[in-house]
Amino acid sequence: MAGESSTRRPLFGGAISTAFPVRFQDVSNIREVPDHQEVLVDPARDESLIFELLDLKGEVEDGGSALWFLRDVANEQDAADNLVVEHSGTIELAGLRSGEAPAVAGTAIGKLVSKCPVPYPDYPAPCLC
Repeated sequence: MAGESSTRRPLFGGAISTAFPVRFQDVSNIREVPDHQEVLVDPARDESLIFELLDLKGEVEDGGSALWFLRDVANEQDAADNLVVEHSGTIELAGLRSGEAPAVAGTAIGKLVSKCPVPYPDYPAPCLC
Protein backbone atom coordinates (compact mmCIF):
# COMPACT_ATOMS: atom_id res chain seq x y z
CA MET A 1 0.00 0.00 0.00
CA ALA A 2 3.03 2.28 0.24
CA GLY A 3 3.12 4.84 -2.54
CA GLU A 4 -0.58 4.44 -3.37
CA SER A 5 -3.04 7.32 -3.52
CA SER A 6 -4.90 7.43 -0.19
CA THR A 7 -7.86 9.30 1.20
CA ARG A 8 -9.18 9.89 4.72
CA ARG A 9 -12.62 8.35 5.25
CA PRO A 10 -15.03 8.42 8.18
CA LEU A 11 -15.88 5.14 9.91
CA PHE A 12 -18.81 4.27 12.18
CA GLY A 13 -20.86 7.29 11.14
CA GLY A 14 -17.92 9.66 11.51
CA ALA A 15 -17.04 8.68 15.10
CA ILE A 16 -13.50 7.93 13.87
CA SER A 17 -11.67 8.26 10.58
CA THR A 18 -8.60 6.79 8.95
CA ALA A 19 -6.76 6.91 5.65
CA PHE A 20 -6.37 4.01 3.25
CA PRO A 21 -5.94 3.52 -0.53
CA VAL A 22 -8.71 4.92 -2.72
CA ARG A 23 -9.00 1.55 -4.50
CA PHE A 24 -10.96 0.15 -1.54
CA GLN A 25 -14.75 0.27 -1.95
CA ASP A 26 -17.30 0.44 0.86
CA VAL A 27 -19.17 -2.88 1.00
CA SER A 28 -22.22 -1.18 2.57
CA ASN A 29 -22.93 0.25 -0.89
CA ILE A 30 -23.44 -3.35 -2.07
CA ARG A 31 -24.92 -5.19 0.91
CA GLU A 32 -25.93 -4.64 4.51
CA VAL A 33 -23.03 -4.52 6.99
CA PRO A 34 -23.62 -4.87 10.77
CA ASP A 35 -23.38 -1.63 12.78
CA HIS A 36 -20.27 -2.85 14.62
CA GLN A 37 -18.33 -3.38 11.36
CA GLU A 38 -16.90 -1.34 8.51
CA VAL A 39 -15.92 -3.49 5.52
CA LEU A 40 -13.99 -2.29 2.48
CA VAL A 41 -12.83 -4.36 -0.47
CA ASP A 42 -10.63 -4.17 -3.53
CA PRO A 43 -12.20 -6.79 -5.82
CA ALA A 44 -9.39 -6.47 -8.35
CA ARG A 45 -6.89 -7.75 -5.76
CA ASP A 46 -9.16 -9.93 -3.60
CA GLU A 47 -8.18 -7.83 -0.56
CA SER A 48 -10.36 -6.53 2.24
CA LEU A 49 -10.10 -4.24 5.24
CA ILE A 50 -12.41 -5.01 8.14
CA PHE A 51 -12.78 -2.70 11.13
CA GLU A 52 -14.80 -4.27 13.91
CA LEU A 53 -15.88 -3.14 17.39
CA LEU A 54 -15.93 -6.18 19.66
CA ASP A 55 -17.16 -7.10 23.13
CA LEU A 56 -14.77 -7.31 26.06
CA LYS A 57 -13.62 -10.85 26.81
CA GLY A 58 -12.71 -10.77 30.51
CA GLU A 59 -10.80 -14.04 30.34
CA VAL A 60 -8.46 -12.70 27.62
CA GLU A 61 -5.64 -10.24 28.39
CA ASP A 62 -5.62 -6.91 26.51
CA GLY A 63 -2.53 -7.94 24.55
CA GLY A 64 -4.26 -11.03 23.19
CA SER A 65 -7.78 -9.75 22.52
CA ALA A 66 -7.57 -9.03 18.80
CA LEU A 67 -5.67 -12.25 18.17
CA TRP A 68 -8.34 -14.19 20.10
CA PHE A 69 -11.05 -12.76 17.82
CA LEU A 70 -8.97 -13.39 14.66
CA ARG A 71 -8.55 -17.03 15.69
CA ASP A 72 -12.29 -17.21 16.41
CA VAL A 73 -13.02 -16.06 12.84
CA ALA A 74 -10.56 -18.65 11.49
CA ASN A 75 -12.27 -21.39 13.53
CA GLU A 76 -15.70 -20.33 12.23
CA GLN A 77 -14.36 -20.57 8.66
CA ASP A 78 -12.80 -24.03 9.28
CA ALA A 79 -9.42 -22.45 8.58
CA ALA A 80 -7.76 -22.47 12.01
CA ASP A 81 -4.89 -24.61 10.71
CA ASN A 82 -4.34 -22.17 7.84
CA LEU A 83 -4.17 -18.91 9.80
CA VAL A 84 -0.95 -16.93 9.29
CA VAL A 85 -0.60 -14.14 11.85
CA GLU A 86 1.49 -11.26 10.51
CA HIS A 87 1.15 -8.93 13.51
CA SER A 88 -0.61 -8.76 16.85
CA GLY A 89 -0.37 -6.18 19.61
CA THR A 90 -1.93 -3.23 21.37
CA ILE A 91 -1.69 0.53 21.10
CA GLU A 92 -2.71 3.14 23.65
CA LEU A 93 -5.16 5.63 22.19
CA ALA A 94 -3.89 9.07 23.19
CA GLY A 95 -6.63 11.38 24.38
CA LEU A 96 -9.17 8.60 24.88
CA ARG A 97 -9.73 7.35 28.40
CA SER A 98 -12.14 5.14 30.28
CA GLY A 99 -12.31 6.82 33.68
CA GLU A 100 -8.73 6.93 34.96
CA ALA A 101 -7.54 4.12 32.70
CA PRO A 102 -6.19 4.81 29.21
CA ALA A 103 -8.08 3.24 26.32
CA VAL A 104 -6.23 0.48 24.52
CA ALA A 105 -6.89 -0.90 21.04
CA GLY A 106 -5.88 -4.39 20.06
CA THR A 107 -4.64 -5.15 16.56
CA ALA A 108 -4.28 -8.42 14.71
CA ILE A 109 -3.33 -8.76 11.07
CA GLY A 110 -3.40 -12.11 9.37
CA LYS A 111 -4.32 -14.20 6.37
CA LEU A 112 -6.32 -17.38 6.22
CA VAL A 113 -7.24 -19.88 3.57
CA SER A 114 -10.52 -21.75 3.77
CA LYS A 115 -12.09 -24.25 1.46
CA CYS A 116 -14.79 -22.86 -0.81
CA PRO A 117 -18.25 -24.14 0.12
CA VAL A 118 -18.99 -24.62 -3.59
CA PRO A 119 -16.15 -25.34 -6.02
CA TYR A 120 -15.76 -22.70 -8.71
CA PRO A 121 -14.57 -23.77 -12.18
CA ASP A 122 -11.79 -21.19 -12.17
CA TYR A 123 -10.75 -22.01 -8.59
CA PRO A 124 -10.54 -25.79 -8.08
CA ALA A 125 -8.32 -25.38 -4.99
CA PRO A 126 -9.00 -23.43 -1.77
CA CYS A 127 -10.18 -19.82 -1.95
CA LEU A 128 -8.44 -16.98 -0.15
CA CYS A 129 -10.53 -15.19 2.45
